[in-house]
Amino acid sequence: MGKIVDKFTYLFSRIIHMDYHKFFDTINFVHQKNGKNRIAIFFDIVYCGFKYQAGYMDYKLFEMYNLNKQQRSTIITRGINNSIFKKYNDPVFIKYFHNKLLFNKKFNKYLCRDWMEIIESDENFSKFKEFCKKHQKIVIKPYSGSCGQNIEIIDVKNKDLKEIYNNLIKTGRTLVEEQAVQCEEISKLHPSSINTIRMVTLNQEIVAAFLRIGNDNNVVDNFNHGGLAAPINIETGIIDYLAISKDGNIYERHPLTNEPILWFQIPKWPRIKRFVIQASKEVPEVGYVGWDVCLGPKDPFLIEANEFPGHDIYQLPPHRTNGQGLLPRFKEVMDKKENKE
Repeated sequence: MGKIVDKFTYLFSRIIHMDYHKFFDTINFVHQKNGKNRIAIFFDIVYCGFKYQAGYMDYKLFEMYNLNKQQRSTIITRGINNSIFKKYNDPVFIKYFHNKLLFNKKFNKYLCRDWMEIIESDENFSKFKEFCKKHQKIVIKPYSGSCGQNIEIIDVKNKDLKEIYNNLIKTGRTLVEEQAVQCEEISKLHPSSINTIRMVTLNQEIVAAFLRIGNDNNVVDNFNHGGLAAPINIETGIIDYLAISKDGNIYERHPLTNEPILWFQIPKWPRIKRFVIQASKEVPEVGYVGWDVCLGPKDPFLIEANEFPGHDIYQLPPHRTNGQGLLPRFKEVMDKKENKE
């Protein structure tokens, strides 16, 4: 009964907040793709909303119009992702992931780089000057935010540090970090950005892993900012699918550097997995986390983590075998924990 109520609640919420213009754009898009009747598409989207908790964006993104019932049942949709978040993440403890300052304090030993908080005072400015003497390039971040928003790398050599300091306070970007340095093998793919490994843990087990690679002149590798995403085989650390961009283009090699992505072996993969699993034990009350890991010249370290992992890059059509999504893997881990309890 509870599951039926959850489905009705999700569907009702989606109806209230729906962007109807984009909803009908989706219907027209699918009609142009496969020629199906628009009314049939309309009712199929509504059906998927109730049956699988899939919004119209899920319907389009995961190409659910091409899937049968069994395949559809394996997709982690927005509604299912929301329910996993609510079930395994205690609201009291998500502050350690939502607030970047609290995250840095809690996970300091996993960061492997210098950082400081900007607080308007003469003493703090003196510390900032010393920080900039030590690090020619610094990364500035706001306390909260996602998708690489408002993150900037600044070359502070021969710059007016007081002007930079005042601007950081004015714009609220008051978390300053040493610029991360990645290993040579991963840097070759796209040297202009830190190409992070997104690893998703559920109940301290790895359930998904992707390499996110920058593109163009962007300093961030985020998929929603023009970057590429390629799934990593959790067992082997090998990328065994093509990389994909947000606009749906697929790549065997990086479009700018021409470096091969397909069959790329992530260096030190067993060590990276152990590292992430250990980090996931620091706040066990938050059991569903997306970790952004950088592999440095020697060891892996954390860039940040997200207490609400986006589900958009988990199961894109080019990355699915026989149309199968990741929900069976997630259920396997969830059932394991429930059986222990």
